[in-house]
Amino acid sequence: MQRGVVDVDALYIPDTTMASEDFRCQVVEEDAITLDVEGVGHYTLMWTPSVASPGAQGYTRDDGVLGSEQNPEGLALAMGFLQSEGLAASVADIKSLSICPDNPKLVQVQLHHPELASTSRRNVIVNSSCGICGAREILEDNALGLSDVSDSLRIRSNEFGRLMSQMGDGQRIFRQTGGSHAAAIFDQSGQVLSVAEDLGRHNALDKAIGMV
Repeated sequence: MQRGVVDVDALYIPDTTMASEDFRCQVVEEDAITLDVEGVGHYTLMWTPSVASPGAQGYTRDDGVLGSEQNPEGLALAMGFLQSEGLAASVADIKSLSICPDNPKLVQVQLHHPELASTSRRNVIVNSSCGICGAREILEDNALGLSDVSDSLRIRSNEFGRLMSQMGDGQRIFRQTGGSHAAAIFDQSGQVLSVAEDLGRHNALDKAIGMV
């Protein structure tokens, strides 16, 4: 069962001199999911689920992904968030992830070494807008202390059209609402490895990271 889009009642005002008209429209769904990171804290993310939970889901380093879905979106978001937030340097630092069907809005997380988690925030709610979107001076002054990206991958400019088209093929929610962000990850050969979309652009990127 697909999720991610909800029908809502709205008012359309074609002109300030004209009366409003009632109509139904489709908007991006937003829900909450909480990551309970044992020994670190909890993080409640506002996100867009695109598929209904199929039941119990899990991940361990030895067993890989557990459950009926090959790329469970909730686990992918959690895995990407842990890495982009600095809680885990790589997948190897994650001991286990699990989602119980009785509480599909909670992801239980275990790290191999939670005492080594490097993060500036704990026990927080992360909104769809991450807070630095549009804050150009933060990026220009490198207030976040980001390191330079190494020159490890180059691709011809004419390849981007094809990559954008492939990313667009995976944007069902955007086609219905026009209101979601998307992210795609591709390799040196130009092969698209994952595509994800969400109301929040950082969520879309975290999902794509977690799917690889």
